[in-house]
Amino acid sequence: MRFQTIGRPAPTKRKALFLMAKSPRALYRDARNFYGRAVGIVPDLKVTRHNFKLITLGSDYGGWTFVDRDSLRNATIVSCGLGEDASFDVEFAAYYNARVIMLDPTPRAIAHFDQIHKRVGQPAGTPYSEGGAQPPDAYDLSKLNAQSLTLVPKALWNEAKPLRFYAPKNPSYVSHSIVNYQHDHKTDTAYIEVQAITFDQLLARFGLASVSLLKIDIEGAETEVLQDLMTKSIYPEQILVEYDELTTPSRRSKNRIESAHKALLAYGYRLIHRTQPNNFLYVNFD
Repeated sequence: MRFQTIGRPAPTKRKALFLMAKSPRALYRDARNFYGRAVGIVPDLKVTRHNFKLITLGSDYGGWTFVDRDSLRNATIVSCGLGEDASFDVEFAAYYNARVIMLDPTPRAIAHFDQIHKRVGQPAGTPYSEGGAQPPDAYDLSKLNAQSLTLVPKALWNEAKPLRFYAPKNPSYVSHSIVNYQHDHKTDTAYIEVQAITFDQLLARFGLASVSLLKIDIEGAETEVLQDLMTKSIYPEQILVEYDELTTPSRRSKNRIESAHKALLAYGYRLIHRTQPNNFLYVNFD
């Protein structure tokens, strides 16, 4: 785990040195985003200054940064989008003695969860891998029990109904998408059929009024889901969201992301942290 207190410092020489230390890939990404904002296809989402203590849990690939709060201890949180890297979920459950309800209907994600569950109570036997596919024995499950992690094999959406779950361009990747942003939102590419659930239905299923933390990594469907939450007056204290459509910048994706961002701001949330390239942390200030 990595603790940090992050605000929005003014530009300094240290920032210039930081930029010099970036990898060529990171510099290319920054240049692409700068160009995208200049031509109006990448949203310019402003980060609010703050003095919260932040903590990062999980692998370099699957880790997330959020505010370290007492309300997270012994809590139940919801983590949407498992894939094959549960490092955040496992470390969160262990550190906060929490229960993590995970959602993912992808067959490979379900298989990965089953492998994890078989090892509950066991320590890690190998380090995390660098990519997004973690070996099951990379997780330290020594502090967890059978109730620590729960998987709901459904997709989170704004309607409860069967949906097409479109396959990624690269067949080696695990993450499917309801909105098919990787294929320019087309409807004629390869897909599997899955059942969707709404967030209020999920809360009712587990007897929850709301949650102190919600993580959403659902391959472009975050726009509809976030707006659905606000419409139904469901306000998690913290929302961690990956805007996946930033990887395929266009005016359409820009408008979709901005609509979700504006909806959150309208209901008392502030964007307080961004982890490149696409992970954002919102906190409810109301």
